[in-house]
Amino acid sequence: MKWNDIHAIAFDLDGTLVDSIADLCMAANHMRASLNLSPLPAAELTTYVGDGLSSLVHRTLSGSKDGQVDEASWTQGFTTFIAYYRNHLSVHTRPYPQVETALALFRTRGLPLAVITNKNEILAVELLCQLGLADAFSLIVGGDTLAEKKPSPMPLLHTAEVLGVPIGNLLMVGDSANDILAAKAAGALSCGVTWGYADMGQLAQNAQTKPDIIIDNLPQIDDGMRHHGNSDIRA
Repeated sequence: MKWNDIHAIAFDLDGTLVDSIADLCMAANHMRASLNLSPLPAAELTTYVGDGLSSLVHRTLSGSKDGQVDEASWTQGFTTFIAYYRNHLSVHTRPYPQVETALALFRTRGLPLAVITNKNEILAVELLCQLGLADAFSLIVGGDTLAEKKPSPMPLLHTAEVLGVPIGNLLMVGDSANDILAAKAAGALSCGVTWGYADMGQLAQNAQTKPDIIIDNLPQIDDGMRHHGNSDIRA
């Protein structure tokens, strides 16, 4: 694949386009407090993010990445979490540096852009609207939009179809294993970012989670397309 084979770009949201961890932690610890549980440190909660809010609630209430709580506790916790989080989506959450610049560059190129997140669609749309980013995207796919979410290839295949590009010409940009696994399963190109919540260097050590390219800032994709258009994309 060459740099000029990129015909559309899909982005993960949390940890890729926006730094949302502070608001997610506030909501998570508000939920714990409502159930008389002590707060968890942000570093621990960060490891719980990426598989959707349903998983985040289980993990936050159990205090374990593999933890599950009973249905009644989860339902109470989830309701409390969503009620708080919906009203505090962008208190601290901001786009990462150069994200807005890069999105403008991609749009100048005429590239269709999408968001593929495991966050609930309604919350993803609202957050992007509050941050003034929503208009950059032709499509926003949440964790509850389709029957399956990342690491399933389904959201990427759906996105390529809606945007009208072959799946092999879609670049998936993300910070987590789910993003890379979904891209590989779908047959899309994958791009790992170094500023997110996962350790991209560690992910790159494993063939299954090694992205095609790794970037330190989003405009590097535009640089690659501009200066290396007909050269190999793989890092």
